[in-house]
Order: sequence, then C-alpha cells, then structure tokens
Amino acid sequence: MSDLDAVELSTGEDPSAAIIWLHGLGADGHDFEPIVPHVLWPDAPVIRFVFPNAPVRPVTLNGGMPMRAWYDIIGIDSDRGHDQAGIAESVSQVQEFVEREQRRGIEPGRVVIAGFSQGGAVALHFALRYPHRLAGAVALSTYLLNADELRESAHPVNAGLPVFVGHGNMDPVVPFNMGEFLVNELRSMDYEVDWHSYPMAHAVNPEEIRDIRNWLGKRLG
Repeated sequence: MSDLDAVELSTGEDPSAAIIWLHGLGADGHDFEPIVPHVLWPDAPVIRFVFPNAPVRPVTLNGGMPMRAWYDIIGIDSDRGHDQAGIAESVSQVQEFVEREQRRGIEPGRVVIAGFSQGGAVALHFALRYPHRLAGAVALSTYLLNADELRESAHPVNAGLPVFVGHGNMDPVVPFNMGEFLVNELRSMDYEVDWHSYPMAHAVNPEEIRDIRNWLGKRLG
C-alpha cells in the first residue's frame, strides 16, 4: 500500500474503471476534485477518481520552501532540473495506486493516468514505462521527463498508448514549446497522441475539460 494519502470519489457503486489524477506543484489532491462531474459523459460507467497527495518536500526552485511536490525541481531549463530519486519514488507510489485498483477489481486496462504540470510529467513518465497495458494517459500543461532515454525505457506493452495532451499557448510556467516537444517525441514513437492547444496560461479551461470528456468516453466508454 502506498504511504501517500489520496482524495477518492466514486460516481456510484462498484466502479468498473478508475482515473488516477496527479496534481501540480504546491497543490493537493483536492485541486481537481471539482472537475469530476464535468468530465463524465452520458452513459459513463461507474468510475473511481483517485487524487493522490504528493509528499511535502523542500523545492529548490522555490528557495527550499517545503510544499507538496512529486520531486524537487532544481532549476528552470529544458529538463526541469531532474531529481531522479524523487521521480522514481513518485512513479513507484503511482504504481502502488494502480495495483490497489487491481486488488479492488479494476484491471490496468480500465485505468487512466492523468496529471497537471509536474503531476502530468510524473503521470506520463509512469504510463509509458508501466509493464501492463493501461487505458491511456492525460498530460495537461506539462513536459517530458528523461526524454533522452525514453526509447530505451518505454515498455513495449504500452506501445501506441492513447495520450491526451493539452497546453495553453500563453503558459508562463511550462512554456508552450515544451508541450510541442512532448507531442513531437511521442508521435515519433507512434503513440496515439490527441493534441490540443488553448488560448490560456497555466490552467485548465472549459473547452479543454470538454475535450478531455470526449477523449475519456472513447477510452472508458
């Protein structure tokens, strides 16, 4: 069992699918809880939404201030100053959440891994390397971790994985070109990328939520 706690919300009894959604730097598991009713489509199955809380750790980029973070960010650059130990720890914890769903009767093929910003980076890092086929991944306003070794570490069982990528073209936190780079890399490896850009900053807007709902309906419907 993961030592992370999580906010959980099921849309009914006996869920047959799960969405594990990772928040961004400094937020918590409640951050995306309000999105649940807005990403459900007509005749959606019963879904368990799991919003894990990242551990509190000092973040170098923010002067060492402790906050909820999936890993330490050392500096703002193309690889976001990777804290490899923190990334590995968070990936392991996400895996424990997926395995817990399996114990509760939901196979990985009925699980979507989603995340925003730093949480999106961890969600995607996990999904592309996980040794069991997932339903898909949602990567919002985020970037690709360890791109230089992805071809070697990506697991073949998730080859061609459906990935929804959304990014604001006025994002001052995670530059838009980092989202474009992510998409180009995944498409070069033949992942099924559904790419959307929006006229917004580092955020989520109603149009993006509608697009996520339509995408989820195809993956979990």
